[in-house]
Amino acid sequence: MNANAGDRVRAERADRRYEGVVLPSSTPEHLVLKLDGGYNVGVDREAATIELLEADVYEIDDEGGSEESEVEFDDDLPTVALISTGGTIASTVDYRTGAVTARFDAEDVLRAVPDLAGLANYRGRVVANILSENMTPEVWRDLAQAVYEEIEAGADGVVVMHGTDTMQFSASALAFMLETPVPVVFTGSQRSADRPSSDNVMNAVCAVEAAKDDVAEVLVCMHASESDDRCALHRGTRVRKNHTSRRDAFETVGANPLGEVDYASREITVRREHVERGERELSLSPSLEPDVELLKYTPGMGSEALAVAEDAAGLVIEGTGLGHVHTDWIPRIADLVESGTPVVMTSQCLEGRVCDRVYDTGRDLLEAGVVEAGDTLPGTAKVKLMWALANADDPAGAMRESLAGELTDRSVPWG
Repeated sequence: MNANAGDRVRAERADRRYEGVVLPSSTPEHLVLKLDGGYNVGVDREAATIELLEADVYEIDDEGGSEESEVEFDDDLPTVALISTGGTIASTVDYRTGAVTARFDAEDVLRAVPDLAGLANYRGRVVANILSENMTPEVWRDLAQAVYEEIEAGADGVVVMHGTDTMQFSASALAFMLETPVPVVFTGSQRSADRPSSDNVMNAVCAVEAAKDDVAEVLVCMHASESDDRCALHRGTRVRKNHTSRRDAFETVGANPLGEVDYASREITVRREHVERGERELSLSPSLEPDVELLKYTPGMGSEALAVAEDAAGLVIEGTGLGHVHTDWIPRIADLVESGTPVVMTSQCLEGRVCDRVYDTGRDLLEAGVVEAGDTLPGTAKVKLMWALANADDPAGAMRESLAGELTDRSVPWG
């Protein structure tokens, strides 16, 4: 039979049976099915017996887009706003080039992840349709405004679909720009929906469950292990992507994750102190100073590298160990501070905190006016300085305080 994109079919070949929705295929000889569990499978049309179960289930057109979306409203369910910025979780295959491209809007995510049905009422909104390497402070401001408006309009939680490569920066930005009475949960996928090992279904489902819960902070929800068993909930200002391709690439630095979502039971476990739902009033401070540089010091790097900050509004340095650079850098750093450019010191180590009082170099850096950022992650420190320069009366003082859980009181061994 002739099965078209959008049809729900059953395909049988030899001793295997598949049931799912037909997706666009790059060749007429092969049938590509989206299975109910979220995985895709390819079937040779001539080698399989195909039975039509329902026509035009999702009204997918030949280009992989959609014509219509109808989502029923249930008064007994909470409302979750789905905000799309692009990225792999909102991507599909470009059948012209064979590459993955960001082209789905937020409502397309609902069609791609049928498991979301019945968990909540959804409102879809597209802020951007970009891969995350193209993220900018301007998009952060648009995203923060969109989240604010969705919460103000009554959303019980927000899920932000975002590419994984720069998700930690965007989550940090919103954590500083937004005070929220409900959960704001970033999620994405390491592997696109066309791959059998895609993590998009589980991450999206767990993110929606977290958005319905009571942790009213900016969170990142991604696989906690390589298995499809649970997702970790990371505080947005303490998370880092530590692997290029593993599904459990994200880790909370310096501690265990804030909590986790069990995929099978949908049970949420929160293990650390957090802001409760309704504890804070909704507010937005979206201004950012985009002209902040992040510079990583490495051995042999001359002080001329600091020229990148001569016309900048602020500088964050990833120093060695406790927060050090070559002693030749110190006079030039002092000149930057004297000229009004805040210089913030972080460590390129993954654990521990800056302490420039132990060695002579550190003491000289403090004398030059360097601001210690404790155990704030370098990327988070850059975003925080962008926010502090635009909003705080004393940006240097703000960098020494914890504003959104980015700076812990002390660093301790954990396991």
